[in-house]
Amino acid sequence: METTAKIVTGVLVGAAVGAVLGLLFAPDKGSATRQKLTDSLKGWGKDLADTAEGFISEKTSKAKQHAQNFADKAMS
Repeated sequence: METTAKIVTGVLVGAAVGAVLGLLFAPDKGSATRQKLTDSLKGWGKDLADTAEGFISEKTSKAKQHAQNFADKAMS
Protein backbone atom coordinates (compact mmCIF):
# COMPACT_ATOMS: atom_id res chain seq x y z
CA MET A 1 0.00 0.00 0.00
CA GLU A 2 1.33 3.41 -0.92
CA THR A 3 2.10 6.04 1.68
CA THR A 4 -0.67 8.31 0.40
CA ALA A 5 -3.25 5.55 0.69
CA LYS A 6 -2.08 4.78 4.24
CA ILE A 7 -2.36 8.44 5.22
CA VAL A 8 -5.85 8.80 3.71
CA THR A 9 -6.99 5.60 5.41
CA GLY A 10 -5.57 6.75 8.75
CA VAL A 11 -7.25 10.14 8.51
CA LEU A 12 -10.63 8.61 7.61
CA VAL A 13 -10.45 6.04 10.41
CA GLY A 14 -9.34 8.67 12.92
CA ALA A 15 -12.16 11.01 11.91
CA ALA A 16 -14.68 8.21 12.12
CA VAL A 17 -13.56 7.11 15.59
CA GLY A 18 -13.49 10.69 16.88
CA ALA A 19 -16.93 11.49 15.54
CA VAL A 20 -18.48 8.30 16.89
CA LEU A 21 -17.00 8.90 20.34
CA GLY A 22 -18.18 12.50 20.26
CA LEU A 23 -21.69 11.46 19.36
CA LEU A 24 -21.81 8.71 21.97
CA PHE A 25 -20.83 11.08 24.76
CA ALA A 26 -23.06 13.92 23.57
CA PRO A 27 -25.91 14.93 25.91
CA ASP A 28 -28.65 14.30 23.31
CA LYS A 29 -31.52 11.86 23.38
CA GLY A 30 -30.77 8.43 21.94
CA SER A 31 -32.88 8.96 18.84
CA ALA A 32 -31.15 12.26 18.05
CA THR A 33 -27.73 10.68 18.57
CA ARG A 34 -28.61 7.76 16.30
CA GLN A 35 -29.80 10.15 13.59
CA LYS A 36 -26.58 12.19 13.83
CA LEU A 37 -24.54 9.00 13.62
CA THR A 38 -26.48 7.84 10.56
CA ASP A 39 -26.01 11.18 8.83
CA SER A 40 -22.29 11.20 9.61
CA LEU A 41 -21.81 7.67 8.32
CA LYS A 42 -23.55 8.54 5.06
CA GLY A 43 -21.20 11.51 4.63
CA TRP A 44 -18.12 9.39 5.37
CA GLY A 45 -19.30 6.76 2.93
CA LYS A 46 -19.53 9.38 0.19
CA ASP A 47 -16.11 10.79 1.10
CA LEU A 48 -14.59 7.32 1.08
CA ALA A 49 -16.18 6.54 -2.30
CA ASP A 50 -14.85 9.81 -3.74
CA THR A 51 -11.36 9.07 -2.39
CA ALA A 52 -11.43 5.54 -3.77
CA GLU A 53 -12.65 6.78 -7.14
CA GLY A 54 -9.78 9.29 -7.34
CA PHE A 55 -7.24 6.66 -6.30
CA ILE A 56 -8.53 4.15 -8.86
CA SER A 57 -8.65 6.79 -11.58
CA GLU A 58 -5.04 7.76 -10.88
CA LYS A 59 -3.86 4.14 -10.93
CA THR A 60 -5.79 3.41 -14.14
CA SER A 61 -4.27 6.43 -15.83
CA LYS A 62 -0.76 5.39 -14.81
CA ALA A 63 -1.36 1.82 -16.01
CA LYS A 64 -2.59 3.09 -19.39
CA GLN A 65 0.48 5.28 -19.72
CA HIS A 66 2.81 2.38 -18.88
CA ALA A 67 1.01 0.15 -21.39
CA GLN A 68 1.31 2.84 -24.07
CA ASN A 69 5.02 3.29 -23.34
CA PHE A 70 5.53 -0.48 -23.53
CA ALA A 71 3.65 -0.68 -26.84
CA ASP A 72 5.65 2.23 -28.26
CA LYS A 73 8.93 0.54 -27.32
CA ALA A 74 7.77 -2.80 -28.75
CA MET A 75 6.89 -1.16 -32.08
CA SER A 76 10.30 0.54 -32.40
